[in-house]
Amino acid sequence: MKAIYLLLSILCCSSAIARDPNFIIIFTDDQGYADLGCFGSKTIKTPHLDQLAAEGLKLTDFHVPSPVCSPSRAGLLTGCYPKRVGMHRHVVFPKNTYGLHPDELTIADHLKANGYATACVGKWHLGHVSQTLPTANGFDSYFGIPYSNDMSHPDNKGKPRMSQDESWKNQDKFSPLWKTPLMRDNKIIEVPVNQRTITRRYTDEAINFVTKNKDKPFFLYLPHSMPHIPLYVPDDVLDPDPANAYKCVIEHIDAECGRIFKTIKDLKLEKDTYIIFTTDNGPWLQFKNHGGSAGPLRAGKGTTFEGGQRVPFIISRPGTIPAGKSSAELVSSIDLLPTIATLSGHPLKAKNKIDGLDVTEVFTKNQSSSRNEFLHYTSNGKLEGIRQDDWKLLQKQPHRKSKNKKTTAMLFNLKTDLGEQNNIAEKHPEVVVKLSNRMQELDAEITKNARPIFGKR
Repeated sequence: MKAIYLLLSILCCSSAIARDPNFIIIFTDDQGYADLGCFGSKTIKTPHLDQLAAEGLKLTDFHVPSPVCSPSRAGLLTGCYPKRVGMHRHVVFPKNTYGLHPDELTIADHLKANGYATACVGKWHLGHVSQTLPTANGFDSYFGIPYSNDMSHPDNKGKPRMSQDESWKNQDKFSPLWKTPLMRDNKIIEVPVNQRTITRRYTDEAINFVTKNKDKPFFLYLPHSMPHIPLYVPDDVLDPDPANAYKCVIEHIDAECGRIFKTIKDLKLEKDTYIIFTTDNGPWLQFKNHGGSAGPLRAGKGTTFEGGQRVPFIISRPGTIPAGKSSAELVSSIDLLPTIATLSGHPLKAKNKIDGLDVTEVFTKNQSSSRNEFLHYTSNGKLEGIRQDDWKLLQKQPHRKSKNKKTTAMLFNLKTDLGEQNNIAEKHPEVVVKLSNRMQELDAEITKNARPIFGKR
């Protein structure tokens, strides 16, 4: 009897000291599907992120809900297609006064309500008036650039004109010409921010936050400004050859990620911390050596082809996430809100409808995804396609200057044609009709129940 009582006492004590897990989301900007060693890069060395993948799970069929910045970020944080929360029409510019409505439930809102310390460190790009900043959307603190690093305060006018190669070769000359602001909470503290050191400063801020909150559950959202152009790095990691600019920036980000991973291990928090790494959309291919690579995928940023919306994804938590695994299950960044809620031990009780699905078992048991379909919207928020199992349909609208005004149906079987090279729409007209009807049905519900942004566009 005494032995049973002792066992129950131990179990009760263990339960009492168990803590909710921490979450870190590292979210880069315009990084391509093939821009990590563990995702096939033969030139870019990313040992720290490769190690994260070796210690955790890599998803090879992970998608973001938009091929550009602002809508993708809205989807990640709210668990919704951007159209549902009004953030689907391209990106927020410095002169705009609208943004994500503070009434929307974000990952940070949910975790903060359940006792988490929350911080956003990096690029926000969901509005920069006070009611739309991170501190109005569930984050205790904010440190970062409020929009893209190629935008200038206050009205985006007077931006420098130079070639990206020239900018890379003369970083001290060209970096200060961008009047890009740095904010702390809701105040601008520097104009221009030193873009050469911003990746490292983000890391310093992130480490300070983690260290300060090591004894309580925390959520760190770290959306890096790089590798969005213009590209800059500190002197101590600079490769002066502009042909290696993009490679140099990604390797710098990897090294800075390594500092965070080391901090987590030094604090003995690795078994209590989920670390997620992904990016907002595909590579900006037109910038060549200043843009990335989508590898086997077609096209890149700004398109609904796989290269625009299929991105690298890694999740790790030793002892909880199976190590060294890879999954080809269909998952989206809009699934992270409900999944993180479940993983935190505080299931989601959202009052408004979301589009994200709980994919906990994909992460923790490497099982099948609860998602089998996914809508594709253009960078301006127009419905353009749907993924359903291995089928992908795109209804491509003609260019506005084209004389041909007819929509082109493009049907691909991604299982046999990952690069989307063989349009088989004419061979499977019944599939085209079925998928077209389904995407219109799903979009009609979203349109009918879409919620407002804050402010006016």
